[in-house]
Amino acid sequence: MSLLDEEGNQDESLESKTLSAEDQVKDHSTGTRVVAGQIFLESGKSDSQSENEENFHSQEEEKENSLEELNSLEMSNLLNKDLEEAEIQSPVLTAIGGTADGEPCHFPFLFMEKEYAECTADGREDGRLWCATTYDYKKDQKWGFCESEEQSNKRRQMQEAEDVYQIGMKILNESSKKAQKKVAYQYLLKAADMNHTKAMEKVSYALLFGDYLKQNIQSSKELFEKLTEEGSPKGQMALGFLYASGLGVNSSQAKALVYYTFGALGGNLIAHMILGYRYWAGIGVLQSCESALTHYRLVANHVASDISLTGGTVVQRIRLPDEVENPGMASGMLEEDLIQYYQFLAEKGDVQAQVGLGQLHLHGGRGVEQNHQRAFEYFNQAANAGNSHAMAFLGKMYSEGSDVVPQSNETALQYFKKAADMGNPVGQSGLGMAYLYGRGVPVNYELALKYFQKAAEQGWVDGQLQLGSMYYNGIGVKKDYKQALKYFNLASQGGHILAFYNLAQMHATGTGVMRSCHTAVELFKNVCERGRWSERLMSAYNSYKDGDSNSAVVQYLLLAEQGYEVAQSNAAFILDQKEASIVGENETYPRALLHWNRAASQGYTVARIKLGDYHFYGFGTDVDYETAFIHYRLASEQQHSAQAMFNLGYMHEKGLGIKQDIHLAKRFYDMAAEASPDAQVPVFLALCKLGVIYSLQYIREINIREVFSHIDMDQLLGPEWDLYLMTIIALLLGTIIAYRQRQHQAIPRAAGLRPAVPQQEPPPEHQPPQ
Repeated sequence: MSLLDEEGNQDESLESKTLSAEDQVKDHSTGTRVVAGQIFLESGKSDSQSENEENFHSQEEEKENSLEELNSLEMSNLLNKDLEEAEIQSPVLTAIGGTADGEPCHFPFLFMEKEYAECTADGREDGRLWCATTYDYKKDQKWGFCESEEQSNKRRQMQEAEDVYQIGMKILNESSKKAQKKVAYQYLLKAADMNHTKAMEKVSYALLFGDYLKQNIQSSKELFEKLTEEGSPKGQMALGFLYASGLGVNSSQAKALVYYTFGALGGNLIAHMILGYRYWAGIGVLQSCESALTHYRLVANHVASDISLTGGTVVQRIRLPDEVENPGMASGMLEEDLIQYYQFLAEKGDVQAQVGLGQLHLHGGRGVEQNHQRAFEYFNQAANAGNSHAMAFLGKMYSEGSDVVPQSNETALQYFKKAADMGNPVGQSGLGMAYLYGRGVPVNYELALKYFQKAAEQGWVDGQLQLGSMYYNGIGVKKDYKQALKYFNLASQGGHILAFYNLAQMHATGTGVMRSCHTAVELFKNVCERGRWSERLMSAYNSYKDGDSNSAVVQYLLLAEQGYEVAQSNAAFILDQKEASIVGENETYPRALLHWNRAASQGYTVARIKLGDYHFYGFGTDVDYETAFIHYRLASEQQHSAQAMFNLGYMHEKGLGIKQDIHLAKRFYDMAAEASPDAQVPVFLALCKLGVIYSLQYIREINIREVFSHIDMDQLLGPEWDLYLMTIIALLLGTIIAYRQRQHQAIPRAAGLRPAVPQQEPPPEHQPPQ
C-alpha cells in the first residue's frame, strides 16, 4: 500500500474495527477474547461481580422462563407493527414526465421480459433513469423519469468523475514508477475538478506535501475548506493542522482544536491521535490523562487489529541532527553497495545472506522496499538449502497469505513442523498458533502451550506474546495475570506492538497491576505511532535528502502534531537551519523553539540543550541566562549530557545566570570529560584557561613585594647562593657562544658544496607587472 493509499483509508469506519469510546473505558479483567495475541474487550464484569450475579441469575431463571413466551409474542407483534409503519413511511417515487407524469412508480415492473426492482437506464441512449407505473410496460406503455434533467446531468457528471477517479487510482496502485504516479495524479486532478470528494482529498494532500504534484499550500487550503464544508473528516483534520502550524493561514490553536474535534467525531484516526497527544501534553486544552487515554485507545485498537502474523512494515526513525553529524551511522540505513554485496552473496548460495535479504524484503525498511515476491524467492532458496529460519518464515507467509503467496494452512503447517523439528523458535511459535486456532489441525491448547513455551525459552517474542495471552485468558492453563504480565513485558522488550497493546490494556484497567492512566497512555501512544501513517517519516526523510526541505518540513510538522518526538525534533532542526522557505524568516526561530520544547518534554536530550542555547543566545525569545541554566541542568541531571555539563561549567566560570564559582566550573568540566571521551579535548583547553584565570586571580589577590620580602635566600639556597648563581650564568653564556661559533663555521662550507642551480623564470601568473 502506498502512502497516499493509506491517507485515503485512514479514516474508515471505526465500527467494524474498534469498540465505542464508552465501552473502551470499562474494566475488563475478565470476559476478554484474544485474536492474534490481542486482548479485545467483551465484558466489564470483574470476577467477584460474576460470582454474585450467578446466584442472582439462578433465582431469576424461573421468572424469565415463565415470561419468555409472552415477551417473544409481544416482540413479534411490535416488530410486525414497526415493519408495517416502515413500509407506510417509505418515500414513494413519482414519475416525472413520460406518459404517466405524477403517477407512482411500480416496483417490480416488467420490461423486455426482465423484472426491475429499481429505476433503470436500459432502453435509453441518454442514460436517464426511468420506471414503469404499471407492472407490464409492454402492455400499458405507462412510464416516467425517476429524476429531473438537472438531477440526471449531475448524476452522469458524478459517474464520469468516479470513472476518472478509478482510472487514476488503478494507475497509482499498480505502478511503482514516479512518472506513472504523476500521470495518475493528472486523472485525480481532473476528477477533483469535477467535485469528486475522494479525488479532492487525494489531490489536496498531494498539494500540501508536494507528492507527485508541485507543492502549493494555498491551493491545498482552498480544497480543504471546500471538503470541510462538505463534512469530510479528512478535510477537517487537515484544516485543523494548517491552523495549528500557521501554514497558509494565521495560526489559531482554538480553530485548530475545533477542526480536530470535528475530524475525530467523523472517525478520522489521525485527528483522534492529535487530540490524544494534546490532552496528554496539555496543548491548547487542560491536561487530562483520561481524555488522552480515550483517544489513544481508540486508535490503538485499530492499529492492533491491523497487525498481521508477519508483523508489518518496519518504521525507520531517523534523526536529522544525528544524520548531519554522522551520515548513515544514526539512520541504520543500508548503503546501496552493501545491499548489492548481499545480493551477490545470496546468488552465490550464501544461506545467511538469503535469509537476511528475505527478512528485509518481507518487512521493508533500512532502505529496502517491502517486496513479498523477492522475500518468497530468497526464503525458498534458503529453505531448499535446509535453513530452518527460512522454512519458518515461509510458513508465516503461507499462513498469512498475500498477492504473491496464496493462503494455505496445510503448506504453512508443513514448513512450521520442519522448522520446529530442527528446534527453530519461529517454527515452534507458528506451530503453537496452528494448534491454538485450529489452522490445519484440530485445536489443542496443551500442544499450543508446549510449543509457545519452547519458543519463549529461546527468547522469541511471538512465543512470549502468545504465552502471555494464554495466561491472561486462562486458555489451556489456569488464569494468571502475573505470568501474563511477565511474558507481555518480555515481548515488549523485543519491540512487539501487540505486547505494548496488551500491557496498555492491563494498566488502563488495573488488571494484574495497579491501574496507571499515565503508563497506559504512554503504551497506547507507542502502539499508535506504529500505524500505517508512520510511513510518512520515511517519505519526509527522503524529501529532505532530495533537497526538498519545504515538503519535508510540512510532513514532519503533521507528524509532530500527532506526537512523534522524532518528527518534532526534525521539524525544529529544519527550521533552525533556515532551510524551509515556506516559513517566514522572523518566524523560524519561534516555531523551532516551540518544537524543541515539545521534543524536550518527551525526553530528547539534544532538544533540551537546544532550549538552553535558544535562551542563552536569545533565538526566538529574550536572552535569559537563568532559564538557559535550568535547561542545561535538566539535561545534565536527567540525561547525563556531556554538552550540558560543559555549558554549566562555562556559566559557572563566567557567572552567567548563576553566581561565579571557579571551583564548581572545574567540577562540571571534569564531569563532562568523564561523561564523554569526545569532550576531553575541549575540557582540557577549558581547564587550561581556567588555570590561567585562577593564577591571575591569586596573583591579583596577594602582594608580590611582601612575598619576596619574606623569602630568605641564605636560608633557602645557603650562604654561598650568589656564587652558585654566577657560575650557572657563566656556563650558560659559554654554551651559547660555542654554539654560535659552530653555526658561523658551517655556513660557508655548506655553500661551497652546494651545486649551482640555474635560475628559472617565474611562472607567468607570478611575474611582476611590466
